[in-house]
Amino acid sequence: MKRVDLIRHLAKEGCIFVREGANHSVFFNPIMRRSSTIPRHNEIDKFLARKICRDLGIVEIKGS
Repeated sequence: MKRVDLIRHLAKEGCIFVREGANHSVFFNPIMRRSSTIPRHNEIDKFLARKICRDLGIVEIKGS
């Protein structure tokens, strides 16, 4: 899956961008009070995308 598609999904679910790390971006879900990092790769494995969604406490992306 494309990184931009995952970020769009996170934003739609209410997650906010916190900061850029050296090799990743940090997102935070204010409702669940959870955070997760997203690597700065063009493609993100579907298993990692599912883990990020679980970490943030949001619905997984359809088709992943």
